[in-house]
Amino acid sequence: MTSTIMAQEAAEAPQRIQQQLQANAGAIQAVVDLIRQRQPRYVYMVGRGSSDHAGVFAKYLIEIEIGLPVTAAAPSIASVYGKQLDLTGALVLVISQSGRSPDILAQVAMAKAAGAPVIALVNDTSSPLAEQADQVLPLNVGAEKAVAATKSYLATLSALLQLVAAWSGRKELQDAVVALPELMEQAKALPAQLTASALDGVKHCVVLGRGPGYAVSREIALKLKEVCGIHAEAFSSAEFLHGPVTLVKDQFAIIDVSIADEANAAHQAQIAEVRSRGARILHLHHAELSANPRILPLLLLQRFYLDVEAVARARGVNPDAPPGLNKVTKTV
Repeated sequence: MTSTIMAQEAAEAPQRIQQQLQANAGAIQAVVDLIRQRQPRYVYMVGRGSSDHAGVFAKYLIEIEIGLPVTAAAPSIASVYGKQLDLTGALVLVISQSGRSPDILAQVAMAKAAGAPVIALVNDTSSPLAEQADQVLPLNVGAEKAVAATKSYLATLSALLQLVAAWSGRKELQDAVVALPELMEQAKALPAQLTASALDGVKHCVVLGRGPGYAVSREIALKLKEVCGIHAEAFSSAEFLHGPVTLVKDQFAIIDVSIADEANAAHQAQIAEVRSRGARILHLHHAELSANPRILPLLLLQRFYLDVEAVARARGVNPDAPPGLNKVTKTV
């Protein structure tokens, strides 16, 4: 197997995002107009799996650039427990590739009953989610056939970046978003960082990042589990020192997700601490690529997706169809 669907889809992400940024300009302005009209006091994020991880990225991005608090939904509150929340002052952002999971749709119904505006970031614009949302930001990545999401996740982050750049009105961030597709192409050409030999014998590992780097660490850990069969858990590098660091023993594997932003100095100090305890450190980074720090996590992730696909094949796993997984997961 020399070219899997997962590899092809990950590689096409820059082109798809270029098209997305152009196609969504009008939709972004409509959402910004709605936000300015409603003047929300906080953001309520809804998602599962990779979409939930994208919500963590949104939390850091919105709180850093906009200054509004962001909270994550517990989808079962509406679908299983049947509760109606008071969402006065909320802007509800719902992230889903398929837009069809019952628990996500129950959250949308609850939000609309509460009178909260619902913005959907969704790939399937014919889905019930797209039909029920007040505004839709299409991911515009085309059909994603591999079970493991790659281009749709990256496109979710780029859509969030485009929205927050327009919402904030900050030209430097807007310019960075415009430059994103070309920088992602450059990231594809970086040397491999995660290799099968580096993970030889690894069955358990921890992925450490900070801020937006922690957000993508959650996605990295998920992909290691999904397509490589490696038990991986993500932590903020700061949080890891509050107890879980006792797990570190000689040659314990830690994947360091390094992003050159405001938190990097503290993160590197925490990585040095776990190294001093005998951990084996594997580094993921954006190499010599330099840009606005808010887009750097996407460059790191673009390279990682290509690497983890190759690691999966080397470990005898078909990354297009990991055992026990389906493309569309519907939960209640």
